[in-house]
Amino acid sequence: MTKRPTIVDVARHAGVSKSTVSLVLQQSPLVRDSTRDQVLRSIDALNYFRNRSAANLRGEQVGLIGLIINDLRNPFFTEFAISVQMSLAARGFTTVVANTGESDEVQEQVLSSMMEHGVSGLVICPAYGERQGIFDRVRRARIPTLEVLRRVSQDGAGFPFFSLDFRSGGRDATRHLLDAGARRVAFIGGFENRLITRERMSGYLDVMAERGLEPFALHGRPSRAIGREMAFRLARDHPDLDGVLCFNDLIALGMLAGFQELGLEVGSRFRVVGFDGTEDCSLVYPQLSSVDCDIARFGRATAETMLRWLQTDAPPPAETRLPVALVARQSTLGPGGGADI
Repeated sequence: MTKRPTIVDVARHAGVSKSTVSLVLQQSPLVRDSTRDQVLRSIDALNYFRNRSAANLRGEQVGLIGLIINDLRNPFFTEFAISVQMSLAARGFTTVVANTGESDEVQEQVLSSMMEHGVSGLVICPAYGERQGIFDRVRRARIPTLEVLRRVSQDGAGFPFFSLDFRSGGRDATRHLLDAGARRVAFIGGFENRLITRERMSGYLDVMAERGLEPFALHGRPSRAIGREMAFRLARDHPDLDGVLCFNDLIALGMLAGFQELGLEVGSRFRVVGFDGTEDCSLVYPQLSSVDCDIARFGRATAETMLRWLQTDAPPPAETRLPVALVARQSTLGPGGGADI
């Protein structure tokens, strides 16, 4: 990886002094318009981003990592962000965390700000949307950047992808539901047109085809509220369904609440598996079976991958996926089975 341009590089390219470049960055009126234009052209040509940190005026390495998350309201991402931040802190790095709230406009804003503040690296779980041109600026700035869990760029060399083996998890969960006695299994939740939904659903489709069974899916926003609505909808419109693999734990937890309201026993009459392995899975009743992504481990591995990249100047492979494991509990085994005590 080529070293990112510095203020000295800008000065050399523009044929002015470092102090003149600094005055331009400070928007000082002491600089002539012609000189200012010359410096700004060099800044654009080199794709230099001003570092607003006083510490960075003394050098480029400040130990600052940007962590950008699409939705910190989801406990999966909260647990992930904490694990990354604590792992980086243990190695002397400070993490700047930003939540985009699924807005590509906010994503563009925080990425620009983090680059201007001179982050050494970026870890991003991207928001979907049309405004993805910011990734070209990140690439030109030569900032080591990991895309995690979601992928919007197909440039695996420029933006290595670090994720989990969702397909394997979906296979294990679907086989478990069928082997536990479910006769007709559906996939519930997630936005239909998004890659992350297709990834989590792919293992389900594999097993349904393998067993000669007809797949069935209902898609929607991955939230508890939608999960509750889905429980009522299934009970009303699809009484033949007796097992579901949910896009995430939030959907599954909402379904548990909905079925409880309806008086349907989960674990025998109806079987539910979530996806993520968040802490709430073992704190509800019945306890929720889930594809456990070991979020803490994944966060630590993400941090270590970024630190290794910074230390060796060698990017990780274009794609890395860590294993997941199904944890069976009462929502598929019945009231007496698999409880975490």
